[in-house]
Amino acid sequence: MTRLGAMGILFLASMTTAWAADRGVFLVDNAGQEIRIATIDLRNDSYRLNWDESRFGDFFLSMRPFKCLQGPEKLWCRVPYPYSNRRSIQNGDLTDLEYDLMFVWKKAGDYGINMWNGVYYRLSQAGLQLEGTMHEIDMNVIAAPPEDGNLRPIGPRETTETDPESHWLPRLVIK
Repeated sequence: MTRLGAMGILFLASMTTAWAADRGVFLVDNAGQEIRIATIDLRNDSYRLNWDESRFGDFFLSMRPFKCLQGPEKLWCRVPYPYSNRRSIQNGDLTDLEYDLMFVWKKAGDYGINMWNGVYYRLSQAGLQLEGTMHEIDMNVIAAPPEDGNLRPIGPRETTETDPESHWLPRLVIK
């Protein structure tokens, strides 16, 4: 089942042709300020993310290294999906890309990191771009490997839509 209708699938098909060059991946704050965090190279049915490492600082939190954006009150830390990911966009399915764009946040003054403060951006088509709406997720759902053959253990039951005003970077845009 896809979240995009027939028009969305046609959009993605044309987008893979139109996106022969890299496009920007931006996190967007509540004031509309964009932070370019990566580029995406979309070819045929596959993609490659190229992170802008200059945007991320190195942090050692809860005995693990993290790459984090430092905000005025929060850190937004990348959580690389640790299991198999095809990095494919087929038939309008954006799930692989969503898995590559997961984060966890923590307040700037807090010690350590709590994996239940996970961030999952649900992607959808918006004109000639993709937009991600922030959902909260307990990242402990990916602490153990998924069952064999289940490449996508995160579903709608594992995520909760959040109040955009309650977080620093509630949106993600690819354009």
